[in-house]
Parts: sequence; C-alpha cells; structure tokens
Amino acid sequence: MSDALDDLLAAIRACRLCEASLPLGPRPVLRASAGARLLIVGQAPGTRVHASGVPWDDASGRRLRDWLGIEPDDFYDASRVAIVPMGFCYPGRAGSGDAPPRPECRATWHPRLLPLLPNVRLTLLIGQYAQAYFLGGGRKATLTDTVRAWREFAPALLPLPHPSPRNVGWFKANPWFEREVVPELRARVRTLMGDDHAAP
Repeated sequence: MSDALDDLLAAIRACRLCEASLPLGPRPVLRASAGARLLIVGQAPGTRVHASGVPWDDASGRRLRDWLGIEPDDFYDASRVAIVPMGFCYPGRAGSGDAPPRPECRATWHPRLLPLLPNVRLTLLIGQYAQAYFLGGGRKATLTDTVRAWREFAPALLPLPHPSPRNVGWFKANPWFEREVVPELRARVRTLMGDDHAAP
C-alpha cells in the first residue's frame, strides 16, 4: 500500500488540472502516510503556505497546534499526522478572504487518497467545506451548530471552526468551544500520539 500511496502523492504534487484558474499557479500542499492515525482536513493553502510549501505554516497553524497540544515536530510527522486539505493549491481571493477550495481535488484525488490511509482513527474537519464533504446530510444548519454537535460525530470525526485570526470574534462569542471541545480534542490527540509526543 505504501508504494501505491507514494505514487499517488507524486501524481497529486504534479497535478495541473486547474492551473488556469490558480492566480499563483499550482503548488499542491499535503502530507500523508499509511501509518497516520490523525487526519487533518482543512480548506486550502493560503499565500504563506503556498510560498513555503509547508501546511499550516501560519498563524492559523500555530493556533491549531495549540488546540491539539502538540509540538511542530510531531504535527509535521507524516507517519502520525496526515494533512489533506479540501483543496491542495491556493485558490486566490474572494471578498474579504480566500476563495473556496477548487472542487477538482475532492472530485479527482480524495476518493483515491483517503482509502490509502487505513490507520486513521480521528479526522478533524476544519471549516465548512470539510464538514460538508465528510458529514453530508449530517451537517447542521450552521458551522456553529455543527461544531456544537461534535459529540454526534464521535469517535471518528470532530468538526472544528477554522483557527484563523479572522475568527477571533467567533471564539469570543462561543467560549464553550475552548471550554468543552479543546480539552476533549487534546485528550484524544494525546491518546493517538502517545503521551511522550504531547506538549505539556
């Protein structure tokens, strides 16, 4: 299976399907291995991640790692953590934020990639696009309602808001998230990663 996954990852990184629609050109950013037990599904790379090629290499990533309670070395250990966004390339701007992830990735690559991650025990669904794809009709009317209903999707799935600094208003308006969801998230990640790989 590792050979099949390696071949697929190489094909994804060489993908040019929607090149004409990408303002900065294609640069697929993801990490995965057959041994990963935690899968992080976000939206799509921003400009900083596009430039570095390192997923979650920004302020959102720092907040996400704080939620998880793990250090960067473990976060970027593909043997433990797979990082597979809904869109692999920076999609450009729309309104006050980034455009939605391109649909080609979930149509072309996700159905082939996800079955090659057989050891995943917990999938984090960060933001509305990941939640729509994985939860389908089980998703609630709003992202807030979906995240508040996190217990319904346990133990395999955990919906989360996006950790972007732009969402600071949401965090202030929903203190229950830090109080209830983050401790549960850290506990589950600690179990998956092993106590020796969790941040104090």
